[in-house]
Amino acid sequence: MSPSGKSVPAAPTVISSGAGEKGLKSGALGLFSSVAIGLASTAPAYSLAATLGLIVAGVGLQAPIITILAFIPMLLIAYAYKELNASDPDCGTTFVWGARAFGPRTGWMGGWGIIVADIIVMANLAQIAGVYGFRLFGLESLAGNSTWTTVAGVAWIVVMTLICYIGIEISAALQRWLLCIEIAMLVLLSVTALVKVYGSHPPTGSIHLAASWFNPFEVSSSGAFTAGILAAVFIYWGWDTAVSVNEETEDSARTPGRAAVISTLLLLLIYALVSTSAQAFAGVGTDGIGLGNPDNSGDVLSGLGGAVFGSTGFGWFLTKLMIFMVLTSSAASTQTTILPTARTSFSMAAHRALPEPFGRVHPRFRTPTWSTIGMGLASIAFYVLLTAISGNVLTDSIASVGLGIAFYYGLTGFACVWYYRRVLTRSARDFVTKGVLPLLGGLSLLYFFCYAAFDVYAKPDYGATSIDLPIFGKTGGVTVIGIGALVLGAVLMLIQHAVQGSWFRNPDVPVSAADPADAP
Repeated sequence: MSPSGKSVPAAPTVISSGAGEKGLKSGALGLFSSVAIGLASTAPAYSLAATLGLIVAGVGLQAPIITILAFIPMLLIAYAYKELNASDPDCGTTFVWGARAFGPRTGWMGGWGIIVADIIVMANLAQIAGVYGFRLFGLESLAGNSTWTTVAGVAWIVVMTLICYIGIEISAALQRWLLCIEIAMLVLLSVTALVKVYGSHPPTGSIHLAASWFNPFEVSSSGAFTAGILAAVFIYWGWDTAVSVNEETEDSARTPGRAAVISTLLLLLIYALVSTSAQAFAGVGTDGIGLGNPDNSGDVLSGLGGAVFGSTGFGWFLTKLMIFMVLTSSAASTQTTILPTARTSFSMAAHRALPEPFGRVHPRFRTPTWSTIGMGLASIAFYVLLTAISGNVLTDSIASVGLGIAFYYGLTGFACVWYYRRVLTRSARDFVTKGVLPLLGGLSLLYFFCYAAFDVYAKPDYGATSIDLPIFGKTGGVTVIGIGALVLGAVLMLIQHAVQGSWFRNPDVPVSAADPADAP
């Protein structure tokens, strides 16, 4: 039934791909480019640099198993993306799929979840790019100056927005090169660290691998376990960019979904190797390069690179290359964060859920125009605003991204199960890949969202800020920012409904379900 109460015909399992019908350049990306975009969007080096210390601070020596376990809900949701994309390869992804399963309002909020998470994380990506840009040239005084790092961060956003604007193929080519450098350096760092740990002169503070590192039951508490998983989920986030460019991909119904699953599997291997080797080399102490040192929590790779490779001769070059790798990782992720957000808002405009200008395409480059520019401008405004207010607010805003991720990933899992509910008994494969796996992914992320938002993050002493709310009293800034961003989306949805309500009154993506009579 539609929201109006009228019956709607059941949608077929395989819907017309629509690739190219919105004006984007279809067939521009192959499987390798899609996987590269998915991996680059997660920014493995940046994600590890910014998050590994936080995971260690929460769960200690069990950081490797927490990093591995966080992969499970991501893989489950990747299957939801794969199955939904096979039926409806729309660049709006969760926006369109949520609407098809639950109605236009749910779909709109799913699209907003993508947009707000990406805009928030852009602030930290730009900050890291700015800091590492100065460090690469030994300008430590500028790297520690918030004004100059903000200027450099804004410059990175402008450059990456321009690259996204002038073509998806240029974006993909740049991502392939940057990703190859990134993975090569991470593997070299890990192997060198392990060789030194088991060599004749192991570094001070190093520890040998132990089976207990991979035992989740040794985590001190359920709260620490949940907070660790939610922090680790952040390092896997971004592979869905491979699906958001589906309308510009060869075989748009199959290639993006395969790229999403392959990306998550490759990320598991990378993160398991780096987290284990880094912990063995540096230990979990609170001094020096120890991963538990709070001074390193925002960037564990910077000091680790110098300790592993050394500071003279060829080691000096590798250390500089390590800094360059984190710089390119954050810059690459800045670019691949603009891509999905621009395409989500572009799809929302094409379906009349956002103002019409966001649905325009450049006649030559075949890329979204106002959606791409708007994403860049919104990111700059948010970044500059938070930097001007307080570095602590900026820090808490990054932690709140996990709530946005859990929201729209979980919604995608539930949308997959509900859309395919009529075909789940058609075969064992349908039951597992369209039902069991997405449902488990959605339920796990719903649990992490609720537990983190209303228990862990809500505590006044969690994070760098707290806010005195009229009804709830002192509440952690991470919860206020994360939940507040979603509430803001609901308000904007009501405004959009009042100003241009055609999407809500008569959506061109009706509520429907896959028909069991259709071929698999």
